[in-house]
Amino acid sequence: MDVKTIAVIGAGTMGRGIAYASALGGFHTVLQDVNEAALEKALLWIQGALEEGVKRGKVEAAVRDVALTRVTASNDLRQAVRDADFVIEAIPEELALKRSLFQFLDQHARSDAVLASNTSSLSITEITGGVAGRGRCIGMHFFNPVPKMRLVEVVRTPYTSEEAAAVCVAVAHRMHKETVIVNEAPGFITSRINALIGNEAFAMLEAGTASAADIDKAVKLGLNHPMGPFEMVDLVGLDVRLKILEYLHATLGEKYRPNVLLRKLVEEGRLGRKTGRGVYDYSHHDGKEGKP
Repeated sequence: MDVKTIAVIGAGTMGRGIAYASALGGFHTVLQDVNEAALEKALLWIQGALEEGVKRGKVEAAVRDVALTRVTASNDLRQAVRDADFVIEAIPEELALKRSLFQFLDQHARSDAVLASNTSSLSITEITGGVAGRGRCIGMHFFNPVPKMRLVEVVRTPYTSEEAAAVCVAVAHRMHKETVIVNEAPGFITSRINALIGNEAFAMLEAGTASAADIDKAVKLGLNHPMGPFEMVDLVGLDVRLKILEYLHATLGEKYRPNVLLRKLVEEGRLGRKTGRGVYDYSHHDGKEGKP
């Protein structure tokens, strides 16, 4: 299948990043969201990300210019998916919401279009349970920030066809991403491992084993991780991490029970960079300060 047009559903952090990668990969890209302000913000972000790529010498100016012409925005879901060869949903991590969207896609997207979910942990099989042609459904888990993170987890359900998997891998490679194939399981590979690391880091912080900054420093310098667990959770969002842990706890058992401190911070509205404060305080220009 020759993919030319990709529809990205959801113009939040992940959706806009995926649209950026899609346009840079040479695809005509339709970014859809019901929120006009979110669409405008996403288009400005994509332009800024491409400009940053040029400044860093990662993107040629001519490539930036062409990529910008490939991105269009729409608040009309039916129109956005009508002519797409490939659809990637990046809406909030709510199972019922995603199931409803895939049922809509089954009715209104092209019958041969591949339907992908960017969920970081939810079951693709459950998300796509209402789709008649389940062979074309697949998981395509990108990582934040999309322009800088090279990996895409391609998640196959028991129903996913060989063709859909091959198309998904080819699309990811054109987006300049590396892929791993995952047979569907809760949390896939990375979310499952990262959830345990992050949960243990919160347990150590709660117990007073070390400060957040020193735990992050130890993981970066001792384990060679590019980011510490608290820097990571503040970037991803503490609410997002909590939802992932709750799902893994329900599906995989007690070792994934969310830490009490993590839950407390979410209840206080300390969700990370997006709210100005998570584990660290981002209200100052010099970045992270303080601890819980």
